[in-house]
Amino acid sequence: MSEAELPPQIQEQLARLQQMQQTLQAVVSQKQRLEIELSETDKAVSELEKITDEAPVYKMVGGIMIRAERQGLLTELKDRKELLNTRVTVLAKQEDRARTRVREIQDSLQQRLAPPGARPS
Repeated sequence: MSEAELPPQIQEQLARLQQMQQTLQAVVSQKQRLEIELSETDKAVSELEKITDEAPVYKMVGGIMIRAERQGLLTELKDRKELLNTRVTVLAKQEDRARTRVREIQDSLQQRLAPPGARPS
């Protein structure tokens, strides 16, 4: 059966499934990027905690490095880490909801496309 032969409701459901899969893919990708940034931020905090306040530290601002105060930079990174943790948690919930919705749509499509004798009652 070609897509042109499918009833409009099935075509609409297939389109929703594709859209939901794309949404899921975008959420997973964004979550992975944030997890990498979180890991890098965590490493930076760990390294800053190992040194004294007198040690010179630098941070990137745009395309240049500038000298920064260790304690201020540590506070900034810890705040960033907290924000990243929150965003990763939110994205994980969105990912779970999107996965559930994809499964629901797939199950519905499978039931609608199954031969009449094979459908569970």
